[in-house]
Amino acid sequence: MTDETNDTKPPVPPEPQAPAPDAAAKPAPARPAAAAEGAPAAPAPAGVTGATGNTGAAAAAPKPAAPKPPAAPPKPAGPKPTDASDKPLVKALAEAVPGAVAAASEFVGELTIDVPPEKLVDACRHLCARESFTYLVDLTAVDWKERKPRFDVVLWLHSFARGNERVRLRVAVGEGESCPSVTGVWPAANWLEREVFDLYGVPFGGHPDLRRILTWDGFQGHPLRKDFPVEGIDTGAAIYPEAYPEGGGPGGKDPNRKVLS
Repeated sequence: MTDETNDTKPPVPPEPQAPAPDAAAKPAPARPAAAAEGAPAAPAPAGVTGATGNTGAAAAAPKPAAPKPPAAPPKPAGPKPTDASDKPLVKALAEAVPGAVAAASEFVGELTIDVPPEKLVDACRHLCARESFTYLVDLTAVDWKERKPRFDVVLWLHSFARGNERVRLRVAVGEGESCPSVTGVWPAANWLEREVFDLYGVPFGGHPDLRRILTWDGFQGHPLRKDFPVEGIDTGAAIYPEAYPEGGGPGGKDPNRKVLS
């Protein structure tokens, strides 16, 4: 009798099947290339530190605005001229020469007296003889161009006997008008008045030798007038003429005379 049980193979159990994928499950994110071994890690977003996701206070906080500079304080008012009609010197001049003081003002300790042209010589004689203003420091002019009268002739007087006191005289002179000469009071006014005549064109009545002193005879215009062109003008006069007029040019006995052989 044949034993069939030994020839019969045991049944093969069925292979286990993988569970069906869950539709709601998300696939795992792919590993970025920067995370590969040996590659540097990608920089974290600005304001995030490490894996915790905390915001960095120093990086996220805005910079404080620069403080505004304080407003500049207003500029103090400068000094202003004051009336000086009550000054003893002014009152003494007005009493000694009636009509000699048209106005008087003081500015930062400096006294200015406006004198009419016709009273200038008498005022200067009084100030020199009676008030000890024996030194004429300077005599010049100012061109106001648009003003009438156009010019101011200005004299600075100095007194050593009065403790180096100074006073300024100012005379308004119109264009084409003359100013009285004070060479009879201070001989030093001679060249100063010639300079004003040359550069401003203001003549001085009674001057002993009124002629140009810095420019030559024949020069057209007056260089310190406001309407004189800055670039100069063609005067048409020769600076070095071929022949000097009589009395002009170097003399025969002048040690600086050069003889060309």
